[in-house]
Amino acid sequence: MEKNNISDEEIQRSNAIIKAISTYYTSRIVGQRNLQISLLISLIADGHILIESVPGLAKTTAAKVLTESCGGKFSRIQCTPDLLPSDIIGTQTYNAKTGEFETKIGPVYSNFVLLDEINRSSSKTQSAMLEAMQERQVSIGGLIYKLPEIFIVIATQNPIEQEGTYLLSEAQQDRFIIKETLNYPNESEELEILNRIESNIFAKTERCISIKEIKYLQDLSKKVYIDDAVKKYIIGIVYATRNATKVIRPELAKYVINGASTRASISFMEASKALALINGRTYVTPDDIKALSYSILRHRITLSFEAIADEVQVETIIEAIISSIKAP
Repeated sequence: MEKNNISDEEIQRSNAIIKAISTYYTSRIVGQRNLQISLLISLIADGHILIESVPGLAKTTAAKVLTESCGGKFSRIQCTPDLLPSDIIGTQTYNAKTGEFETKIGPVYSNFVLLDEINRSSSKTQSAMLEAMQERQVSIGGLIYKLPEIFIVIATQNPIEQEGTYLLSEAQQDRFIIKETLNYPNESEELEILNRIESNIFAKTERCISIKEIKYLQDLSKKVYIDDAVKKYIIGIVYATRNATKVIRPELAKYVINGASTRASISFMEASKALALINGRTYVTPDDIKALSYSILRHRITLSFEAIADEVQVETIIEAIISSIKAP
């Protein structure tokens, strides 16, 4: 039984805000519909997003467009092996004139932080973002600095280059509510990109919404109804990742080393509420959970080296699990 805690006026305002963002996005980005939805989910669910693709598929541009749409503060951090934690969170410097130490806040103090090619930074630097991503604060010189109320990390990584890269730890990956993978545009989309560049249609335009409206969407998403049956469906899927041998075929289950944590269940719930709002609904359906399964689980299931050797993709495991769990 659906419990509607959201008024018609609230859903109409939500629809208008989401439509404004989507229109702005499509005016600047050609194709990449999945990325658009994932960025919206990240925005509404107040979570961080990891984007993986080869270079040149508009990951950075998409992050900037999201920021431009609401006029938020944007920081781009190009990750390199020599990047230090202080380059991200900030540090204390000595002022010879006053004889005192002064705190210099790093670029992390923004509404939207783009960590470009995060897997190029060292493990020590990657870990510097853990406190910021989880606690929404940074510690400098023993003092704690709260980050902005709207704070979203958009991290990108290149899967094809291995030299000079560092694998993200499971703990780091788990902080991202979703992981999106991008494919090359088709021929018609690539032609449209060329035509837009030739016509200079990508010129920056004025924002279409405000940061306050982003906060409105985030607060409204918490009121979206999710039935206990859908929650149990989520739990069943996450449980299956941890006990693959009991759910899917042995020839596939043998490739799974570790399943998803409880954070995956939380991410499913929060992201599905955001997706329901995007689709103009006040309640979550099992189809929302299915639609999110790849994005929520692909970075939370650890496969063995045997899986890599046999060219078994994590999406194959996820598909098998979804097919084996009965939806309510």
